[in-house]
Amino acid sequence: MEMLLGLVVLLACLIFGVRHGGIGLAVISGIGLIIFTFVFHYKPGSPPISVMLTILAVVTCAGFLQTSGGLTVMLKYAEKFLRDNPKHVTIFAPLTTWFLTVLCGTGHVVYTMFPIIYDIAIKQNIRPERPMAVASVASQMAICASPVSVAVVSILAFFAQHDYNYSVLQILAVSIPATGFGVFCAALWSQYRGKELEKDERFQEFIKDPENYNYVYGDSESLVDKELPKSYYHAMYIFFVGILVIACLGNFQTLLPQFPDAKGVMKAISMTDVIQMVMLFVAAMILIVCKVKAKDVGNSQVFRSGIVALVSVYGVAWMASTYFNAHMTFLKAGLGAAVTAYPWAYAIIAFLTSKLVNSQAAAIAIVVPLALSVGMDPVMIMSFISACYGYFFLPTYPSDLACIGFDRSGTTRIGKYILNHSFMIPGLIGVATGCCMGFVMAHIVM
Repeated sequence: MEMLLGLVVLLACLIFGVRHGGIGLAVISGIGLIIFTFVFHYKPGSPPISVMLTILAVVTCAGFLQTSGGLTVMLKYAEKFLRDNPKHVTIFAPLTTWFLTVLCGTGHVVYTMFPIIYDIAIKQNIRPERPMAVASVASQMAICASPVSVAVVSILAFFAQHDYNYSVLQILAVSIPATGFGVFCAALWSQYRGKELEKDERFQEFIKDPENYNYVYGDSESLVDKELPKSYYHAMYIFFVGILVIACLGNFQTLLPQFPDAKGVMKAISMTDVIQMVMLFVAAMILIVCKVKAKDVGNSQVFRSGIVALVSVYGVAWMASTYFNAHMTFLKAGLGAAVTAYPWAYAIIAFLTSKLVNSQAAAIAIVVPLALSVGMDPVMIMSFISACYGYFFLPTYPSDLACIGFDRSGTTRIGKYILNHSFMIPGLIGVATGCCMGFVMAHIVM
């Protein structure tokens, strides 16, 4: 009964906290911590300090990348690629937004791509919902495939805490094919979704009004013909070199310096420390070479979003660890046996948790330490990495709402019954096929 009451407190804090956003979720978690400690008398868990510091370093570097203009260069190349291949925008747009997130570690880059995708689709007489909805899904699925995302560095750090020394490349060798394949399958299905525009009565009725017609078919601003300063390109190159260095050091750990541990045994420094060092160094190089104003970094969208994720992970992970540690004996016996016998149950738990907290990083902070603590094989955890994206299920996430707003044709929308929205089927296809590919790749790589 006490365990059930504690679970009610945990879920209540998560549900109530989500209504107030990421930082709200973190501080509401403090209520759960107080109740667990002073009412239930649970020993407080430990906040994931190494995870948080890694997130902080990555977010800082990403903020410098955006402020320096390096992100703008990536968006320019992405737009040029799509405009050079307009007839295949339904396939190439989601793959492009997926790739941008892989490079930058945040799905928020998709906001700049939405008007470009819309402009290309409408001029090709392609139903804008087809590329736009799956592009929104793709930008979020790619979070678990980026070496500089909060989600990936969190998984790496949690594995390290449980003495599973997987490299960055091993993690990415699973998550990149898994999420990429999921996005591709969702894009293939999206090519044939909905009515053609000339047969869509609702759309045709809307554009009968000349003002609406001009609104729907009006031009969008383009980056292709804009001349960007050389410093923008320098920032992008520096960032890419940093990612390459992390990948090399993670795969060839003999290159890492070694130091004696408490028992005098020589051990290489952890990859979480390496990522922190390299990201801070890359940010410093961008600051110096590209003459970035450091005070402007704090105002960048990427930095603000990342800090919100950091604070959210802090509160949620601390509260969750306090509750789960208090009942670890029971969980190891019950939940451990369940996920061993039915590994797919972990995927369902990860999916529902992601929807509950509206964040892959926060979901990972809850489910991955729990799964590792009850003895779940990390290979199976990585098999279902795509399941950590479940917040498309209800169309409340900012990127989905932005996508609806940028589609001036009105074809991307929330249905009458809420769940029949434009992102549902692409999301389900992406996650399901991504888990299948992840299962194959995890057993090959890990």
